[in-house]
Amino acid sequence: MPAATKGVPPQQPTTTQQPAPYQDPLEAPIVLRPNTQPTEPVQIAQPAAAGVSSPSTPMPSLPAYDFEEEKPKADQLGSAYIPVDSPVYPMALRLYSLGYLDTAFISMRPWTRRSLLHMLQASQAQIMDDGNDQAVEILAKLNRYLSDEAPANGGPRGTIYGVQSVYTRLTSVYGQTLRDSYHLGETIANDYGRPYEPGFNNVTGFSSTNEWGRFSLDVRGEYQHSPSAYGYSLGLADYLANETFYNFVPLGKPMDTTIPYGFLTAQNPFRLVEASLSFHVLGHEISGGKTDSWMGPAQGGAFAWSNNAENIYAFRINRVEPLHIPLLSWLIGPLRYDFQVGSLKGHSEPRDPWVHSEMFAFRPTSNVEFGFQRTVIWGGEGHEPVTLHSFLRSFFSFDDTESDPASKGTRTDPGARFTAFNFSWRLPFLTHRVTLYTDSEAHDDVTPPSAPRRAAYRPGVYISQLPGKLARFDFRVEGASTDTSTTRSQFGEFNYFEGQQRDGYTNKGQLFGDPIGRQAKGGQAWITYHLSGNEWVQVSYLNKKTPNGFIQGGTTQNQFRVDVMKSFFHETMRLHAYDQMEQWSAPIYLPGRTTDNVLAFDITWFPKSVGPVKLNGR
Repeated sequence: MPAATKGVPPQQPTTTQQPAPYQDPLEAPIVLRPNTQPTEPVQIAQPAAAGVSSPSTPMPSLPAYDFEEEKPKADQLGSAYIPVDSPVYPMALRLYSLGYLDTAFISMRPWTRRSLLHMLQASQAQIMDDGNDQAVEILAKLNRYLSDEAPANGGPRGTIYGVQSVYTRLTSVYGQTLRDSYHLGETIANDYGRPYEPGFNNVTGFSSTNEWGRFSLDVRGEYQHSPSAYGYSLGLADYLANETFYNFVPLGKPMDTTIPYGFLTAQNPFRLVEASLSFHVLGHEISGGKTDSWMGPAQGGAFAWSNNAENIYAFRINRVEPLHIPLLSWLIGPLRYDFQVGSLKGHSEPRDPWVHSEMFAFRPTSNVEFGFQRTVIWGGEGHEPVTLHSFLRSFFSFDDTESDPASKGTRTDPGARFTAFNFSWRLPFLTHRVTLYTDSEAHDDVTPPSAPRRAAYRPGVYISQLPGKLARFDFRVEGASTDTSTTRSQFGEFNYFEGQQRDGYTNKGQLFGDPIGRQAKGGQAWITYHLSGNEWVQVSYLNKKTPNGFIQGGTTQNQFRVDVMKSFFHETMRLHAYDQMEQWSAPIYLPGRTTDNVLAFDITWFPKSVGPVKLNGR
């Protein structure tokens, strides 16, 4: 061994000690616990801040789950749902389309906090090995979001309770808007049916998540304000009522909630957006109350269920973790399923019908997912009683009612039945960039693939990362059509419509499916620049047309919108601001072209709650 230089301490062997990797102290690590033997908690490296060099020390290799050969031990802990309007989903879906989160079912949302945790645990080794800076950024932000589900010390989760967020959204609306998703269209879509009118509008509320053992309680409540306004004239309301086989109800008596008629008083309700108590058992969340639903892979809408209308009160059984069936899963891959049943409000003929929904989704490969869904609206005052017998009849009925049309007006009516099929595919050789998908819906057919000419479609493509210097941009485009080529698709009397359930596919007057609406065609496009893993600037455009065959004179909507998502003060504050400019025409309502502008500022504060909960998307 050569002698040390004078005045310089001897060098230490380089193989015995490595400097610790860089980690932002604000980011809590996810601990990966494989099913083989205990290991030390592994810290997830965070991207270096601007102007700071990232350490050259390589990350230690992380053990990963192999869901085909080595299944993780079942999680016995209950977990709250992540709301479908949370920014967590754009982050996670981009991570999926970058080629990760192979265990995610993107057509079945909401996810629970722990189901997302398990997706990340199964993917983090690959993310770190690939070295995609943006994927690592997203992983770090989702890691922080779920820090209470996986404590840094590797210990048990414990009890989580307290306030997750406090928020307010200030919205100014200039010009006359549309607020009629069942007929002419709506200016603000996928917003839980919140009221809005020209003038100043406000939403102020809070969310709270509580998890204890197998139980979870999730509550989001808010005050909603919209000013008074004038709705449709008597003549227009009568026309729209007759178009859907209604008998018009004169002013002063209960009116169908799908038609905004006459003077509309100011709205100032306090509403529970979400409120559910859940119990976890064998990979299922069994819950009662209000929970979100988004059943489809698209961003602009989902034919089966979306958040376009207020959530319903329902009983729900949701398989929140992938299910592996011996031998069968070798062919169809893991699967998930979801069932819910509850009552619809705001229906006038018949009053108070009920609805049930079932969905099954499969992942035959890591890049392919497909799912089947069915929704049945049945019963109601004056038509057929809601009983266990009528429920079972509607649940097990799969025949075409055209073979027995007389049953529709009797107590043997199986209900208004709608089916959906969706499909997504991360393309070969482009699995880290391009996802192709489609959503479809049919009325009174077993499934859309069995009657393709009678089905509605929403195809789309998502490029999660543009090449070269445009790597921080992503691009998404979708088309949508409920104006099928069959002769039945006239006067809006096919998709989302039913002659017996005359208020159709609505809850409290708003479509709870795709906001494209009845007998319409359109398209949407989004281009997003990602400032960081959870911050972005997005520009989007929407076009929608309803033909003269449904609405006299037809309707046209064009929207141009700019969104900004930004975090402040170590991510304890978040700002979501958007400016939407719309031009629409509906000659049956107002002559010529009408322009409106919606300017909104949504400010969310994530306080230190009384329990270990720190942060939750809203």
